[in-house]
Amino acid sequence: MSQSDWFQAYKSAAQFLIAGPCSAETFEQVLETGLALRQQSVDFFRAGVWKPRTRPGGFEGVGEVALPWLAEVKKQTGLKIAIEVASPAHVEAAEKFDIDMYWIGARTTANPFAVQELANALQGSNKIVLLKNPVNPDLSLWIGGYERLQNAAIQSLGVIHRGFSTYPKSKYRNSPEWQIAIDFRRELPDVPMICDPSHMAGKREYLAELTDIALNLHYDGFMIESHPNPDAAWSDAAQQLTPAALEAFMRNRKKAVAETTNTEYLEAIRLWRSQIDVTDALLLELLGKRMAISEKIGILKKNYGISVLQNDRWMKVLEHMQSQGQQNNLSDSFIRIFFKAIHEESIRKQVNAKSED
Repeated sequence: MSQSDWFQAYKSAAQFLIAGPCSAETFEQVLETGLALRQQSVDFFRAGVWKPRTRPGGFEGVGEVALPWLAEVKKQTGLKIAIEVASPAHVEAAEKFDIDMYWIGARTTANPFAVQELANALQGSNKIVLLKNPVNPDLSLWIGGYERLQNAAIQSLGVIHRGFSTYPKSKYRNSPEWQIAIDFRRELPDVPMICDPSHMAGKREYLAELTDIALNLHYDGFMIESHPNPDAAWSDAAQQLTPAALEAFMRNRKKAVAETTNTEYLEAIRLWRSQIDVTDALLLELLGKRMAISEKIGILKKNYGISVLQNDRWMKVLEHMQSQGQQNNLSDSFIRIFFKAIHEESIRKQVNAKSED
């Protein structure tokens, strides 16, 4: 079985779905959730056994005691089981209870040593292993973690996009940074990619907008947290849905059509794309003119002994551009990234500017 064949083997006509509570709290809680979810199009039942927390004092999971609970959920519901593992000891404990899928969390992915230890522990495993993106927005780190698992001859691999920690925070718990996931798929197009909108959102009211974006970007499936009484959950209460709410939620999601032979659509999209091509060419022409001005400024600064970097000026420009961006329905995060790239190129031009003799 190749690293994408496992996905095709499990994927039904409905959207591939991993669902269950953030944490396994009690046997009664996981069984109640599993029984409620088995009637839905759920492929795997997830539950956190060991919970890495950002700060001490939070609920860190009940640990190994939950593993027989999940085995019983599997027995009574027929659902396959998925848990997070963060160490070889977790893998060793889980192997005794025939867990079907492991995912490696974002905090673990950020540590190549930890990923390598897990790769060694899972060497040649026939379990499905999914790697979440690292907490920090680093594409190479994510790909590197995947390659470590691939080199361990793990037969069934995939990744989970759960968003990235940023400062300052956006309205979401973790910023999606969709472009990083798009770039990952460009590098490794055959790797199944699951979206975890629960950890992106942090609040259930944002789940729909994030899930719809992921559907339009043709993600292969979803991991969504579900709890019989979300407000009473021991961890991440605000982002979980009841099983009934999850069923309605997924029913309302409409998967975007990947291709069409409708001639009216094809002609319309051709015209819009041609306008984008023309606009992009104009943008590049304007950027070239802007950088030519930057070189002139660099020469002027050198002639008068002025440092290239003028941080106060840069902050005022950024603030003004974000204000202008809002008027044009552009997000602050996009403006910040876009003008940061322009500023860095402008600095490079000014530093390398040579006086015209």
